Amino acid sequence: MIPVYFINGFLDSGKSQFITYTLSQPYFQSRNKTLLIVCEEGEVEYDPELLKKTRTHMEVIDEEKDFNSAKLIELEKSYKPARIIVEYNGMWSAKKLKLPWHWKIEQQITCIDGSTFSMYFTNMKSMLADMVRKSELIIVNRCDGLEQQIAGMKRGLKAVNQQAEIVFEDQKGEMNVTLEEDLPYDLDADVITLDEQGYGVWYIDVLDNLDRYVGKTVRFLGQVLHPPKFPAGYFVPGRMAMTCCEEDIAFLGYACKYEGEAELAQRSFVNVTAKVEKEYFEDYGDKGPVLHAVSVEAAKAPQKEVISFM
Repeated sequence: MIPVYFINGFLDSGKSQFITYTLSQPYFQSRNKTLLIVCEEGEVEYDPELLKKTRTHMEVIDEEKDFNSAKLIELEKSYKPARIIVEYNGMWSAKKLKLPWHWKIEQQITCIDGSTFSMYFTNMKSMLADMVRKSELIIVNRCDGLEQQIAGMKRGLKAVNQQAEIVFEDQKGEMNVTLEEDLPYDLDADVITLDEQGYGVWYIDVLDNLDRYVGKTVRFLGQVLHPPKFPAGYFVPGRMAMTCCEEDIAFLGYACKYEGEAELAQRSFVNVTAKVEKEYFEDYGDKGPVLHAVSVEAAKAPQKEVISFM
């Protein structure tokens, strides 16, 4: 299997800068050949000396139809690389992407220009979601003067890809992002009451900042889910959420410990009051948020059963 480092993003999103930086780092050096496949040429050009020094051979594929298994295998045979870097064109379909069977994506990274994020997020939301959905790392650069927008950008990206590491950068480097002051609820309240907007924000923020919530009590309207093979005495109260478009509707919720869970009808709505704890849970495979129910009360279904993050 040939490892592939897949870097995507829209034009001038910082892909070339990221690849140039990575190639120059000691930890990425190799005695073997690297094949760099560039699918669009932006403002930044690759330094021939750097490419030579790092044994990197660059090839340009500027037509989507030419990015196919036959062409890629042809390049592989020509250069016999030990690894491959793909600078992918953000306007090409990520869903239709097919690599040769023996090319294994080692890491997928998405670069985003923070100054144009809102424009793409509003007008090309589905295409942006396709980029970030399978990325392990999302780098949002050029965030100078966008401090007030970072909270919203992070929540939007986390809604599409909960596992991705998201890094925000300005001219000085990586930014220290704190969302607490931007939360639409009071963290110091005796009971943190979550409306529909608040539930989505809370769910995403818990992924990154669980320690903020440990020991705190939350209350929200949720739908009952009994996942297959879930341990007795636990269920998942959550909401159906549209993270990007109708294709991305998913159930979002955390495990909840409740002695009366067997009496709760699947997909029924309940008002849950619960204390947030950080515990090992088998389905997480690690420590994570586990709710301890204080009360679970039957409730009417809301007018809109699907909430939106966007």
